[in-house]
Amino acid sequence: MASKQENLIVGLDVGTTKICAIVGNVTDDGLEIVGIGSSPSKGLRKGVVINIESTVSAIKKAIQEAELMAGCEIRSVFAGIAGGHIKSFNSQGVIAVKDREVTQDDIRRVIDAAKAIAIPMDREVVHILPQEYIIDDQDGIKEPLGMRGVRLEAKVHIVTGAVASAQNIIKCCNGAGVDVADIVLEQLASSESVLTPEEKELGVAILDIGGGTTDIAIFVDGSIRHSAVLSLGGNHLTNDIAVGLRTPMAEAEKIKREYGCALGSMVAKNETIEVPSVGGREPRNLSRQLLTEILEPRVEEIFTLADQEIRHSGYGDLIASGVVLTGGTSILPGMPEMAEQIFNLPVRRGNPRDFGGLTDVVNSPIFATGVGLVKYGSRNMEANNFSIGQDNIFSKVIRRMKEWFGDFF
Repeated sequence: MASKQENLIVGLDVGTTKICAIVGNVTDDGLEIVGIGSSPSKGLRKGVVINIESTVSAIKKAIQEAELMAGCEIRSVFAGIAGGHIKSFNSQGVIAVKDREVTQDDIRRVIDAAKAIAIPMDREVVHILPQEYIIDDQDGIKEPLGMRGVRLEAKVHIVTGAVASAQNIIKCCNGAGVDVADIVLEQLASSESVLTPEEKELGVAILDIGGGTTDIAIFVDGSIRHSAVLSLGGNHLTNDIAVGLRTPMAEAEKIKREYGCALGSMVAKNETIEVPSVGGREPRNLSRQLLTEILEPRVEEIFTLADQEIRHSGYGDLIASGVVLTGGTSILPGMPEMAEQIFNLPVRRGNPRDFGGLTDVVNSPIFATGVGLVKYGSRNMEANNFSIGQDNIFSKVIRRMKEWFGDFF
C-alpha cells in the first residue's frame, strides 16, 4: 500500500457552494481518478472563509468520503484559492549571463529579478508563472536552459492574495487533519483540466463560474497572461430566484437546477413550473418564461463584466480560439449561447479531460477545479518538494514567504 500511497495526489476544491476532494493516482500510463468526496459548503462567502468551524467539518466529510472510495488515508492536499482579494499582474526581470550559457541558477536569478517588487505586508505571492524568456532580443523562448547568450530576460505573471485568506484555508485543512502541500489559484487549476494545449497556444479565455465567484484566466502563446476574480456567481442567480419568485433559498436552488435557462428564446411560451411558497402557503404555478426573465439579466451581467475584464487586460483581440466556460453554473442551459452573443467569440463548455479511472463520475464542469488541482499537483510534485505530513498550520506560508521575500526577513 505504501508505494501506491506515494503516487496518490489529492486536490481539495474549497468552494462557496461545495467542498470537493478528488484523489488521483499517478501511473506510468497517466493520471487515474480513484476517489471523490463532496460536501455542501456553508462556511464560505464569495470564495473566502467566513466560518472556520463549518468549513472544517465540510472538509472532513469530503475527505472521509474520498478516503473510503479510494481506500487510502489522505494526509496532504493541493488546495484551491479564489475570492475577490486575488490580484495579479505581469512583471519582468533582466540579468547578465555569467558564463554565456544559461544555467538553472541563471533562470532562478532572472525570476528573482522579475519578482523583486514591493508587495504590501498583508498580501502573499501565490504563484510566479513564467510566460517567456528573451535571450539577446530573441523572444518567445519557453526553455532557455543550455542556450547561449549575454543577456537573459524573463516575463512572469505574479498572482497575489490576502495572507489572512490563505492562512484561513490552511487552518481549515489542518483542522480537518490534513496538511496543505500547496495553494493553487482555482482558475489555473481549472485550466489544467479543461483546456487543450492548442487552445492555450492560439489564445483562449477560461471562465470558471462557481457559486460565489467567477474566475477568469487568459492564455496566449501557451502561457497565462492575465487572471482576475469577479465576486459574482451562481449563488446570485439563486438569490434572484428566491426574491423574484418569493420562495425559500433551498427551493430556489432546486428550481434553478431543474428549470433554469439563461436565454429566454430557448424556452417555450406555454411551459409552467410549480413554485413552493414561504410560510406554509400553497405552492403556485408560474410560467417558466418568468424564471428565465429573472435569470437572463444576471447572467448577462456576469458575462458583460467578464468581457470588460478581458478587454481591459489588453488581450481581448488575441483569444482566437474563444472562451471556455466551466464550473457548476456553466451547466445552466443557454450559458454558451448567451456568452457567444456577448463575447462575439466561439464559446464551449469545458469538462475535465485526459484522465482515467472514474471518468463517468467526474466528467462534469462541477469537478473541473478538483481534477485540475490533482493535475497541477502531479506536474509540480518534484518542483514543490512534495512532502507528506510535515507542515504545521502556517509553516508552509511562512516558509514560502521567506523564500520570496528573503531579502526583507
